[in-house]
Amino acid sequence: MQSISTKNAVIYFNSELYSAVNTLIKTNTPSKIFILVDTNTHEYCLPQFLSQLESKDIQIEVMEIPEGEDHKTIDICTGVWEALSDYNADRKSLLINLGGGVVTDLGGFVASTFMRGIDFINIPTSLLAMVDASVGGKTGVDLGALKNQVGVFNEGEIVGIDTSFLNTLPQNQMVSGFAEMLKHGLIYDKNYWNTLTNLQDLDISDLDKLIYDSVVIKHRIVTEDPKEQGLRKILNFGHTLGHAIESYFLENGDKTPLLHGEAIAVGMLLEAYISTKLCGLPKEDLQSITAELSKTFAKVEINTNDLKPIINLLQYDKKNSHGIVKFVLLESIGKAKINCEVNNNLILEAFDYYSEIESK
Repeated sequence: MQSISTKNAVIYFNSELYSAVNTLIKTNTPSKIFILVDTNTHEYCLPQFLSQLESKDIQIEVMEIPEGEDHKTIDICTGVWEALSDYNADRKSLLINLGGGVVTDLGGFVASTFMRGIDFINIPTSLLAMVDASVGGKTGVDLGALKNQVGVFNEGEIVGIDTSFLNTLPQNQMVSGFAEMLKHGLIYDKNYWNTLTNLQDLDISDLDKLIYDSVVIKHRIVTEDPKEQGLRKILNFGHTLGHAIESYFLENGDKTPLLHGEAIAVGMLLEAYISTKLCGLPKEDLQSITAELSKTFAKVEINTNDLKPIINLLQYDKKNSHGIVKFVLLESIGKAKINCEVNNNLILEAFDYYSEIESK
């Protein structure tokens, strides 16, 4: 697959990524190489990556953080910053983030702020990170249960996608990443949506191309609007309510935390329903979205008592302006509309619609 050049970085695929990383190391001759992993990627991905790395006399240090969204915090960042300092990292050091979205988001933020910025490379190992988190230059951490409240835009040097890492993932992580791929079709490309929803006609070998096409869609969007002033906001479809649900389930001890894609799938269903009321999304499109998402994602149990705290969390959404919650909605499959205001009664109506969907 052909590499994709962004404004400040290049996205490489499979074997080409190792050549690119080794070339960068030879060219830039970093003083030290640091590899950030979590407990899973340390065991399942690091050996394969190290076997491809040509660093010769350059010292390599591996730093491990705990796995999971609840560890995407400023406290973990502080630990990584301190480790970098303890290992005498300097401005010529290179940080390689090998992991899912938590590792690439947090590691990118650490690199962007340590000594006011050192070079970094993202090597996403989950489907979600490959098609979403590692592409577009967003870095950051959560503030308590509030998603991605602190961060900066910084692309790093290279994004390297090796789809063989997907063999290490459990099924639920694959399904979680698939939610973002479906979103790309819903907001930007109806043909891509149609392809994804007819996977029975495809062979597993087509997965590489589907991932590549998803990356291309996101790249086109962020290239036109790198700082999320306009078009890039469409990538937040399903995320206004989805992030609120994800945060609520994360901070509520009575709930089982949801994977990002699981929460976003609920958010897309809710916001698709709202789209029929405010943006003229055809009912047949809503039926298609409901059928496909319900087929792929298990229904999440959301009780009446959960609704008020979920809605209260909307005030922290990053798209808000002057205290007004702004949604991304659909006019049709493949066409999104930004900056939509939605009243709470319609949100509650959307939850009623979701409650009536038959369980998977």
